[in-house]
Amino acid sequence: MQEFKLGTYIKKRREELGMSQEELCEGFCSVSSLSRIENNQQDPSRNLTKNLLERLGLPKDRFLALWDQEGISEGALVRDIRDDMILYERTLENDRSDIRERICEKLVELEKVIGPKDHPIRQFILAQRALLGTQDGPYSPDEQLAMQMEAIRMTCPKFDPEDFRHGHYSLDETTLMNQIARTYSQLGERKRATDMYDQLLKYVEKNHRELAGYASHFCLIAHNYAINLGLAKRYWESIEIAEKGRTLCISKGSYQFLPGFLAIQAACHHFLGNIQKSKELYLHAYYVYSAHGDAANREVMRQEMREYLGIEMSECLAF
Repeated sequence: MQEFKLGTYIKKRREELGMSQEELCEGFCSVSSLSRIENNQQDPSRNLTKNLLERLGLPKDRFLALWDQEGISEGALVRDIRDDMILYERTLENDRSDIRERICEKLVELEKVIGPKDHPIRQFILAQRALLGTQDGPYSPDEQLAMQMEAIRMTCPKFDPEDFRHGHYSLDETTLMNQIARTYSQLGERKRATDMYDQLLKYVEKNHRELAGYASHFCLIAHNYAINLGLAKRYWESIEIAEKGRTLCISKGSYQFLPGFLAIQAACHHFLGNIQKSKELYLHAYYVYSAHGDAANREVMRQEMREYLGIEMSECLAF
């Protein structure tokens, strides 16, 4: 790692942003550890490097290309869990039990290989468990929120959901904030959720553009933001945010959220009385969800087309 001068890279960027060492390393490591890293006297772990660089808004690929096998294995396990969580969300609720069990086993495995002070990974584990619930069913929104707030404060102890504009965050931290905003929406606190999404989207646009996960991360937040605006009957604003996300999906070749943006626009146009436009968008969303193998959301499209447009989509039309 010394040939890369990682510490010099981190220090230069931190000073450019006017950040103190305390602000950069809060929740990740001690100030003394960061000082040694910045002076190239200590090599940080793979996960610590990832989080420091993301909090600084810097691409991490160059520095994570070569690493110890333990760090690589840990990162691979986290990626496997993320992939399984996407599959879990796309699967019909009655068919999720095997996927949930597999994810829980991997979370236990991950917990065994990390250290007691690896707060970002412990944060990740708690955040996934909040979403998965228990064998008896999902947690209530209040229980989820308590777990999510505990998780975010592992690395951002001063986090305030009302105003977090002036902090510096990693992708994982802003992903968790997105989950918190979604939980507020489920609790009926839509204004608070909308304010959080607005802050998050502006932060990611300003600070995460250089990161490899920018497009998918922007789309994740924009997708939930647009849904929340639609629920608040702010239909044109919802369509505008969804269109920004749809355009980014296409321009960056990141299609995970594309059908979701189409579905949001379809519902909004229905409520605005633009029936033909709504029908067109619903059909596009339905077939893209089918192509993705997303049975859960394809079923939502079928139900909404039946309810809103009187269209009955046959099972044989699903791939």
